[in-house]
Amino acid sequence: MTTSAVATAANSRRPIAGLTRVRVLGALACLIITATALVLLPIGLITLFRARRIYARVAQLAATLILRLYGVRLRVQQDRPFPRSQTIYISNHSSTIDLFALVALGLPNCRFFLSGFLRKFIPFGFIAWLMGTFFTVPQDRPEERRAIFARAERTLRRTGESVYLSPEGGRIATGAIGHFNKGAFHLATNLRVPIVPLYFEIPREMDPGRGYDARAGVAIVHVLPTIDTSTWVLDDLLLHAARVREIFVARHALRQGSHSHA
Repeated sequence: MTTSAVATAANSRRPIAGLTRVRVLGALACLIITATALVLLPIGLITLFRARRIYARVAQLAATLILRLYGVRLRVQQDRPFPRSQTIYISNHSSTIDLFALVALGLPNCRFFLSGFLRKFIPFGFIAWLMGTFFTVPQDRPEERRAIFARAERTLRRTGESVYLSPEGGRIATGAIGHFNKGAFHLATNLRVPIVPLYFEIPREMDPGRGYDARAGVAIVHVLPTIDTSTWVLDDLLLHAARVREIFVARHALRQGSHSHA
């Protein structure tokens, strides 16, 4: 066999090997999620489905295991611990990795907003439900979205819990910073609680985007300075959303620039 023939054969095998990797790791990740749901079911029954911190801790361990399965290591850059008081966390959202990284971070006493679409994978949806997740609907159903956010605000006001939501509303697979919706800033204004921005820096070579073929590497979570919302008013929501987005845009440009000069 000639050298060119060998190279051609090797290249033809690479897509097959890559596809096999995606399928094997995907199946193992689904197995971990399903096993976690099965472990949490009796715990939930015993605790009358009221021990969210226990469920969150088990989910954190599962998310960490899945990241390790893919060879993804998290590095958190912060100058202080995550606050124990009520906080709204936001982040950019470019990758499937984000979903597991956020749970693996173990944000204190924190609920999440999550697309209701993900409930179709029943074990995943069950775990999210146990953790007190607020399931959202698409932007083209504004009345339902307003009702969901109003209900979430009442719950958070009563419980004093923190919450995470992505102002971009979905994964921006281009890696750019997308448009920011008003939901997070509306909540922060009404609840009078600070916002902690998280900037996810995921190298393109390991980022699966909307897919599941995450590659090994280091994903960095930059915990940016806390944003005080105590003087915010609802009339300025668009202004606040734009200003906070600019913080992410600036950080994104800084990181992109540092990579281009590396």
